Amino acid sequence: MPSQLRFSVLVLPNVPWPELLCRCREVEELGFDSIGLADHLVDWAGNKGPWFELWTQVAAIAQATTRVRLTTLVAQIPLRNPVHFALQALTADHISGGRLDVGLGTGLVIDPSYRMMGIENWSPKERVARFGEYVEIVDRLMSQEETTFKGRFYQVDGAALGPRPVQSPRPPIMIAAMGPVMLGHTARYADIWNSISFAKTFEAQLEETRGRVATLDARCAAIGRDPATLRRSYLMFDAAARQSGGRVNYYDSEESFTQMVEQVIALGITEIALYYPIADEQKPVFERIARHVLPAMKAAHK
Repeated sequence: MPSQLRFSVLVLPNVPWPELLCRCREVEELGFDSIGLADHLVDWAGNKGPWFELWTQVAAIAQATTRVRLTTLVAQIPLRNPVHFALQALTADHISGGRLDVGLGTGLVIDPSYRMMGIENWSPKERVARFGEYVEIVDRLMSQEETTFKGRFYQVDGAALGPRPVQSPRPPIMIAAMGPVMLGHTARYADIWNSISFAKTFEAQLEETRGRVATLDARCAAIGRDPATLRRSYLMFDAAARQSGGRVNYYDSEESFTQMVEQVIALGITEIALYYPIADEQKPVFERIARHVLPAMKAAHK
């Protein structure tokens, strides 16, 4: 994957549809490289209000934009059969004209979506074990003419999906991984690694991410993969945002943003994912960062 610095924005689908579409168009107009879209049935944090379905959003936003990439950040494997998921991804790849990044993760045990659907809430260990089979099937279905697979959890018999992808050999696969086994799956299958740290301080988040980078590099070395071929994506999280009315620390000022992001880049991260600002008073800073800070950072890190 190319190492050029990229910036994306996670736009949560928890506002009325006209507002959500307006935010996505704004992200594109401001020059961001990608829009991230979350995958739940409801707001897993317990907030009430709208929450739109992932793939329907992707299709509609693809039609309402022209340049920005669209990333499932990230799709949960318990919610869909892998063959169905692969066909949804192939369809979105065509609707978007080849602007899709396929983000996959194990999902959250605390997500109420499983109870609402009446499906088993797998243990973390089982989720990770299933993930290895799931991502291999999705990879093969998107890149091969026909796929047969017999695993412990999933079986596929002569699946031949069409149309074939716009992107070659398939849309990029992003894997959200934090633990050692998932980082091993990432080294084997992913084009992009995505992570987040929920540590309480920014310094602790950096330290945790630094350790994961080292583990990922070791997993790549163990299978003979050049770590430089794996793009690294990081979703910046502020553990204190909920207690501060939605204010995110990296939107306090352009200087705060630059100082924090440069430290993340120093870890080898080449794709920085940000939350769309919740607090209205931080939106002017968000816009100034997009128009002035990000172009300068990209130029400095060519």
